[in-house]
Amino acid sequence: MSAPFQIFTARVLPANLQFDVEGDLTLLEAADMGRVQLPSSCRNGTCRTCMCQLVSGEVTYTVEWPGLSAEEKAEGLVLPCVARPLTDVVLVQAAATAG
Repeated sequence: MSAPFQIFTARVLPANLQFDVEGDLTLLEAADMGRVQLPSSCRNGTCRTCMCQLVSGEVTYTVEWPGLSAEEKAEGLVLPCVARPLTDVVLVQAAATAG
């Protein structure tokens, strides 16, 4: 018997928006379903439009090598279009951290 899908909560700062991520949805797919707008373009981990800072929580990727360098991953940057949460997560939109 397979385990039931887990539901995780994602919060996006600085707007303090929140949405649930069910099953095998990516963060971006779940945000769209929850009517939370995150910037996006390619949806396959290459354009980097959706890049966010992961403040807390853990993610895994749907692709083997998302468009992030090892340094960016170490800094906690994530691509919500190809990231699935393993825990509840808190993200900061990259545009909000620039400048």
